[in-house]
Amino acid sequence: MPTPAKTLIDLETKFWQSMINQDTDTALEMLSEPALMVSSHGAIKFDHAGYREMAEQAPMVVTSFELSDVEVVFPNDATAILTYRVKQAIAPRGKGEPIRQEMNDTSTWIQRDGKGWQCVMHTETPVDPQQAMH
Repeated sequence: MPTPAKTLIDLETKFWQSMINQDTDTALEMLSEPALMVSSHGAIKFDHAGYREMAEQAPMVVTSFELSDVEVVFPNDATAILTYRVKQAIAPRGKGEPIRQEMNDTSTWIQRDGKGWQCVMHTETPVDPQQAMH
């Protein structure tokens, strides 16, 4: 039986893969409603319809990812916080050369009755180019 930490890492990986596959329905099954995201674009709060619009109409799409240095902490039985580094590539939707990026990310997952684990918050911070060499 997988450990709770492995379960959460698998869910985080599945969410990333849903972006690569442009499988919005799979992503929505794993998202709390509403959910929050903080990135270089600012802080946003969105519902499922808002996520679908972002996922299906954003000008850039994720084309690859590689997670590393994953840590999982359980503040309580129904909350998990993941931190990790991700090497990702994004490209203009439908065409163009991918842009490679390295980010430090966090995701907060909560366990909901009957819905399993759902991501309620995600943050993304660009890695300082000085650190990216390590």
